Amino acid sequence: MNSEATDLQREDPVSYFLEDMTYHGKSDRTRAAYERVLRRFEAFLSDPAQNPSNASISIGDASYRDCMAWIHTLRRSEMADSTIATYASYLHRFYAYLTQVGRFESNPMTLVMEEMDEAIDTNPSRREISLSAMQSFLHDVHHPLDHAVICTLLKTGMRVGELCNLDLRDVVLTDQTPISNLTDGDISPRTQLDGRGSSIYVAAEPTAGEVVAGEERSASNKRKRSTIVPVDEELETVLCRWAAVRPATRSPAAPLFVSTSGSWGERLTPDMVHHIVERHASDAGWHRSGGGADENVTPHYFRHFFTTHLRDRTGDRGIVKYLRGDVGGDIIDTYTHNWGDRVRETYEANIYSLY
Repeated sequence: MNSEATDLQREDPVSYFLEDMTYHGKSDRTRAAYERVLRRFEAFLSDPAQNPSNASISIGDASYRDCMAWIHTLRRSEMADSTIATYASYLHRFYAYLTQVGRFESNPMTLVMEEMDEAIDTNPSRREISLSAMQSFLHDVHHPLDHAVICTLLKTGMRVGELCNLDLRDVVLTDQTPISNLTDGDISPRTQLDGRGSSIYVAAEPTAGEVVAGEERSASNKRKRSTIVPVDEELETVLCRWAAVRPATRSPAAPLFVSTSGSWGERLTPDMVHHIVERHASDAGWHRSGGGADENVTPHYFRHFFTTHLRDRTGDRGIVKYLRGDVGGDIIDTYTHNWGDRVRETYEANIYSLY
């Protein structure tokens, strides 16, 4: 590479970033995708008629408002939500990396990504289901596995993959008895649950294809940090009922939720959970083949339901974000430190009743 090209890359943050992607082993296809997005954002910034600064600015000088305005223009172009989310994640990674290596002072996309998450959870076009309607829905779910899966999703707001990855060691009851004592006394609970009361440990690390506790996982957890979620009396009762009839499994990991049908005793997969939820949602008139996310009730809808209701009841977005696993670093450390006298108390005082 000649000196002129090297000087250009020093002046051009996008070229610098793309070159480092090469060093990190990213494919040409991946680099090209990032370059298309980043150059499109640069074009937006250079046009005073589009950006809120009303002047041509460099990508290194872009503010939070510039980034948010660009996302807004993408929405106005009728681009698919999933594509907008991909573009935003590319820009976020670009700024995060260059901030980490000292090229930029801060990442203006951090707040944008947080607000995009909030916007997704409060999508005004999404079907709205009242608490009383959800109670009636759950009342009509009689199968012990189906009932336990749906109740756990509603009470914890966890993702489908996180539910599928739960093991017996991840759950303890009020008296500190591992739920495994109801099914397999040879399994000890995680030490992280000591002194926490009735709780579920949702780990951050499992990824699809990885072997964890002797079993290859079919789903990934997407938490920024592992989280301890309180279990109230209703969910504890449901889990105990499920444990009493849970089929035996050959897995050394002892999964909490296992199939009671064709894959008898095997860990539930996300596809199985989707099938469970969609079957019952169809019976309730909440799901139809070909329906969109704004109409159909899927497992992810329960995460939306949890977020909306608990946030409205507590007025504390920080605790809700902690429970969802959406925050990391010092923020989650603060909630972990104050878990007993803030997180559990707030959760128990505000979590809705499903019965």
